[in-house]
Amino acid sequence: MSFAMSGPLQAAVYDALRQDAALGAIVGTAIYDALPAGALPMIYVRLGSESVTDASDGTGAGALHRFTISVITAAPGFAQAKQAAGAISDVLHEGDLTLSRGRVISLRFEQAKAARIESAATRQIDLRFAARVQDDEI
Repeated sequence: MSFAMSGPLQAAVYDALRQDAALGAIVGTAIYDALPAGALPMIYVRLGSESVTDASDGTGAGALHRFTISVITAAPGFAQAKQAAGAISDVLHEGDLTLSRGRVISLRFEQAKAARIESAATRQIDLRFAARVQDDEI
């Protein structure tokens, strides 16, 4: 197993989301790894948690990364958040990401959960993806 591709995978996901015109039309540049200080926009995307398990095989060291991307909005209803979530899914599901180390063998959408949070004033959609990566340097 190698955890070495975690950073490169995160960077590639972030770059792919930032470069997508459809997602940009909904959230602008409000795509964060760490939330900025001060007021947040009405809708934004946040890179979330990640779990990693060994996926090494006869071809080399590898890992399965399960990670969450969240869409958070203070807008009433889920319509705009669902549009953003759909754009994220379009970008990442079977996406062709280039890593600075290793390579993505597969990338797929696994599940989503939409919920009202903070006394129903905020809505959040959590999308979970699974990326199988292989480390070509080991």
